[in-house]
Amino acid sequence: MEILAYTDQHDRFRNRLREFLRVEVVPNIDQWEADRAVPKAVWRKMGSEGFLCTWVSPTYGGQGRDFLHSVIVCEELFKINQSGLTAYVHSDIIVPYIDAYGSEELKARYLPPCVTGDMITAIAMTEPNAGSDLSGIATTAIQDGDQVVINGTKTFISNGIFSDLVLVAVRDPAMSNPHQAISLYLVESGTPGFTRGRQLEKMGAHSQDTAELFFSDCRIPRANRLGAKGQGFLMLMAKLQQERLLVALGAVAIAEYLIEEITTFCRTTLVADRPLSRSQAIQFALVEMATDVKLGRTFIDKLIADHMENRPIIIETSMAKYWTTEMVKRTADRCLDLLGPEGMCEAIGLVRTWRDVRVMSIFAGTNEIMKNIAAKFMGL
Repeated sequence: MEILAYTDQHDRFRNRLREFLRVEVVPNIDQWEADRAVPKAVWRKMGSEGFLCTWVSPTYGGQGRDFLHSVIVCEELFKINQSGLTAYVHSDIIVPYIDAYGSEELKARYLPPCVTGDMITAIAMTEPNAGSDLSGIATTAIQDGDQVVINGTKTFISNGIFSDLVLVAVRDPAMSNPHQAISLYLVESGTPGFTRGRQLEKMGAHSQDTAELFFSDCRIPRANRLGAKGQGFLMLMAKLQQERLLVALGAVAIAEYLIEEITTFCRTTLVADRPLSRSQAIQFALVEMATDVKLGRTFIDKLIADHMENRPIIIETSMAKYWTTEMVKRTADRCLDLLGPEGMCEAIGLVRTWRDVRVMSIFAGTNEIMKNIAAKFMGL
């Protein structure tokens, strides 16, 4: 019995997405890696085909699909061994804030272009001196009549260069309680006082635009605030569960890709006229890795089902995020061992995978933070 109840409609959606990725994305991955960018036109193509923000209500131009459509998009993007087209970050991590906490005016203005891919989003939380601890952010927002003036610096922002709309976490300097001082605002590209710094040169995820963002007396309408003033921390905590769930799902999907690739390599590579896969040592390694991946898949599918039923799974999601991201790192590392000297060559796709997965234990809250959260909710 399958944990997740995929229907024929889901299968058709997945097959259509796979064909889209085969034609529009896979042939271009190497070039995008070299260019350090994914063209915005690809986002618009995804939107026109109905692969962005699939859950958004038809009222705002969406399809009103269930969360399994988001799962399918996330899985399929990870299984083609690319990290630049971060559609799941846009569709299922950032845009849900607008839908859940935005005013009717904000939803009507921003959700339709987010669905079509004409507007790419980013979320700006991390700062030079504030990472996983959101209460430590220093970027400020001071109200001035019907406007808000933002000052501060954000860094390691995914979609930082090409984003059209940025969700910015700020604090009110007049508030002493750091958790009650945080608010969330939407800042459009081109707003005076909002500038982008350099695109960061990273060890992996080369085609994914990660950047610094600067706000210097950046004035935006007070109406661009999501939810009530001072409720930003609570909103972030409410939405981070889905983000971490999707990161864990991505880790499992990548690990499944790795197992498929390394198994094919071991079956087709001959040593002394025998396939590598006939070696007991190789068989044990493949079985051990496959076992990890099966465990991860079962765990994550159960959490997806629980999430869709709105069950409280903060502990389990924190566990899944840290365990699956550590699992995919050791799986990628072991795959390179099995490749031997070929594992040193850039032409081998698994080398890129090995670099790309390294950051997964760091973003969306470090794995140490995940353990702290689990321990807290376990009453330890």
